[in-house]
Amino acid sequence: MPIEIVVPDLGESIIEATVANWLKNEGEQVSVGEAIVELETDKVDLEVGAPQDGVLSKIEVQAGQDVKVGEVLGIMEARSDEREDLSQPPEQTTSEKEPEPIQPPAAEQEGERAAQESPVSSQSTEESTGTERATPVARRLAEEHGIELTQVRATSPGRRITREDVERYIQSHGDGEPSDGGPGKEPAVKPEQPEPSRMAEKPVATSVSSLQRREQEGERREERIRMTRRRRTIAQRLVEAQQTAAMLTTFNDADMSAVMELRRKRREAFEAKHGVKLGIMSFFVKATTSALKDFPLLNAEIQGDEIVLKHYYDIGIAIGAEEGLVVPVLRSADKMTFAEIEREINGFVQKSRDGSLSIEDLRGGTFSITNGGVYGSLLSTPILNPPQSGILGMHRIEERPVAKNGQIVIRPMMYLALSYDHRIVDGREAVQFLVRLKEMVEEPEVMLLEG
Repeated sequence: MPIEIVVPDLGESIIEATVANWLKNEGEQVSVGEAIVELETDKVDLEVGAPQDGVLSKIEVQAGQDVKVGEVLGIMEARSDEREDLSQPPEQTTSEKEPEPIQPPAAEQEGERAAQESPVSSQSTEESTGTERATPVARRLAEEHGIELTQVRATSPGRRITREDVERYIQSHGDGEPSDGGPGKEPAVKPEQPEPSRMAEKPVATSVSSLQRREQEGERREERIRMTRRRRTIAQRLVEAQQTAAMLTTFNDADMSAVMELRRKRREAFEAKHGVKLGIMSFFVKATTSALKDFPLLNAEIQGDEIVLKHYYDIGIAIGAEEGLVVPVLRSADKMTFAEIEREINGFVQKSRDGSLSIEDLRGGTFSITNGGVYGSLLSTPILNPPQSGILGMHRIEERPVAKNGQIVIRPMMYLALSYDHRIVDGREAVQFLVRLKEMVEEPEVMLLEG
């Protein structure tokens, strides 16, 4: 009896996914729970397992196509030996098994079928049946450099080969053979000029002047890359935020001297006690939750004609993952200690690298923080994360001359940006919120005194 492999429930607000990669080929046997296909959603990647033992008889949806929850991805059949046991009496099964030595060995038939398979299918099977899985980005990078993923060692806790693992292999071993993408295809990262013999194979209709002009200018290559599901969703949500919210940004700057001095004095003791480094982000998370309590409209959202005030503080932390931006959420951040905040953020960063973020990690959020300073940004205007009404942008720390008590002094300064939804937050409240946050960052003992 055919067994349908369907798209499972993907979590809150996610109804579509993209088939990223089939881990099994048609005709291959699979065990119950074994991963068959990878799906890519706008938040996380996930694997769909076999509902029971059997053979993958048909793939209904190819890689790169979009699917919805409940849609059929493929068809399975029960194993051949199980079907025989169910359909025939025991004595018939025994009599059929007696002359088996006279028949051609099954392994020989399998070998003939395997010999007819294409090199690409064989390579895909090797990758999917190995003990170490690879993220879609790692697979594409390995294909571009002609690297067998079975030779790459996974270093992430989830035993998934990531982009960093492939890059580390390239640095230590160099490129492999060009990927099998057809005659004349070279790795995307190493374009070369066409060989004379290949130029000769091009249509003779090309004029001599065109050939001469191209030889002088050089080939101008273009590459068309399909957007991932997450990148498409990011693009859609960013445009949606600008079209549906009355978004404005207000700026300020903060003297980071006190925070940096406190970190310098307490860094070693903090790490020895809690097993995690004392970073800057925990200071901003604590300052943000404290300021939100004074300005609750920045922790609210619009639903129809109503404003929903949220008296809990789930802070989204923007992380630039290899597949695109993700915003995992610190639940009840106002009740977390500095060590808990740093530990949780470090866990999110590691999960984003090995592709193990869950739907629950990304669900919800009442306010967001993004730190462009880690990439060297001096100033930017962050875009709201709908339906939230506020997002804080942090930037790089830079020593600048400032006036203090009538004197020009050099201080480590950071520009702060607050983007807000002007439909429910007035400019006065937004400015006061940012001033309040600035005061707490410049005098971190205030956060300790006020809890």
